Amino acid sequence: MRDEKLLKKAISLMPKLIYKNVSPVGTDYQTKQLKKGDSIVLDFGDHQVGRLAFDLKAKGSHPDAPAYLRLHFAEREIELTENPKEYNGWVCASWIEEEYIHVDVIPSTVKLPRRYAFRYVKIEVLDISDKYKIYFDNVVCTSESSADDTKLVALNTTNELHKSLDKVAIKTLHDCMQLVFEDGPKRDRRLWIGDLRMQALANYETYRNYELVKEGLYLFGALTNDEGRVGACIFLEPEPEVDDTFMFDYSLFFINILLDYYRKTADLQAVKDLWHVCKRQIELAMNNLDDNYVVADSDKLGWCFVDWNLGLNKQGSAQGILLYALEAAIELAQIVEDVLVEEEYAQYYLQIKTSANKFLFDSEKGVYISGSDRQISFASQVWMILGGAIEGNKAVKLLERTKAMDDAAMMVTPYMYHNYIEALIMIGEKDLALKEMESYWGGMLDEGADTFWELYNPKNPNESPYGGTIVNSYCHAWSCGPTYFLRKYFYN
Repeated sequence: MRDEKLLKKAISLMPKLIYKNVSPVGTDYQTKQLKKGDSIVLDFGDHQVGRLAFDLKAKGSHPDAPAYLRLHFAEREIELTENPKEYNGWVCASWIEEEYIHVDVIPSTVKLPRRYAFRYVKIEVLDISDKYKIYFDNVVCTSESSADDTKLVALNTTNELHKSLDKVAIKTLHDCMQLVFEDGPKRDRRLWIGDLRMQALANYETYRNYELVKEGLYLFGALTNDEGRVGACIFLEPEPEVDDTFMFDYSLFFINILLDYYRKTADLQAVKDLWHVCKRQIELAMNNLDDNYVVADSDKLGWCFVDWNLGLNKQGSAQGILLYALEAAIELAQIVEDVLVEEEYAQYYLQIKTSANKFLFDSEKGVYISGSDRQISFASQVWMILGGAIEGNKAVKLLERTKAMDDAAMMVTPYMYHNYIEALIMIGEKDLALKEMESYWGGMLDEGADTFWELYNPKNPNESPYGGTIVNSYCHAWSCGPTYFLRKYFYN
């Protein structure tokens, strides 16, 4: 389905990119004359998203053959140690950031057409005539982002750790703010709704680019599948189009993103324009309930995302997420004065909450379970808290019991940790929330992160769910939470 009216509004909100030329740190690279088999590594100081250009020059005889070069871009230096030819992961190898080029005329200016996300560039001379050597000059990355740093709201703190967490989180957000809020500028490079929810929250506390959030909402509202379901992500080129990936939780988050946007902008027209999309997501989600008002489990891979943990059963989390979305939908119904729908959703919420506590709570163990194997996970507990199935001190004790269980399925991404921090704050555990945030995101700082990562396992910092760090995303939108939490809850 394609709503041309909504799509037209979305396209009218598309921002202009801001460009900046960034040079490598240090200038000694110009003095290095390279022959066949030689290489240099350029460090741009911190993470960049943009296009590389350089002057290629020669020493010795007139170049009598092309220079054959390989350029390998890396967000972290560890990526440069991996051989792309040995990569055998399940994510397409075409995402590996490398170029093989021939330069026929030397001296000349070389401009690479593709946009890359990187801090380091390794340039190898694969072959060259032995009659001359080459060297590089005027290497520059023309970085691009729609984030306007002149509008960035400062964080007023003397805490050095918090300054660092905020700085890196903002840089993460900045480099993911392109024509849309991208999930990661290295890999995927498109608008994912799970990431958008967190990017929007961080943006409200920093750049306050409300139109970029609105653009995303209108794109998702305009481009749904044949039954009106909001997709997981949107492609922009060659023209805006919804992906064929649809997930239970991601479709519902459209509702929460719209409510968060309204709370910040009071843009009633946007709510009216998109209210029918919200109602359709609730209607479709309700079709997933069994006779007991419990979300039906599924063994279909990706039916509900929740976290990057293939062993995680999603049923319990999905129940909590439906409650979370219903609460937002009830408030939106009040805003547009849709009284009958408000009453209907209030009844749904009560029934689904009651069922969560009746059928998905193990009273003996004192935790929520998920799936036929009655799996216990942090994700299920967190989403039941965020959905309001359990509150106050009972919720505090719930998380304490889960922590004490060795067999509880753990969280594996900053995405799920963001939800965990939100749940802790919601139940009054602000001190613990801050401590957990400092520990988890601080661990990435200790590993040298200048932007926060898609996945971080403190026990194995170089872990990859894809088969190699070479395709990991080390600047990922769902990791920008610290700037939101610090500003909203600790320095407001």
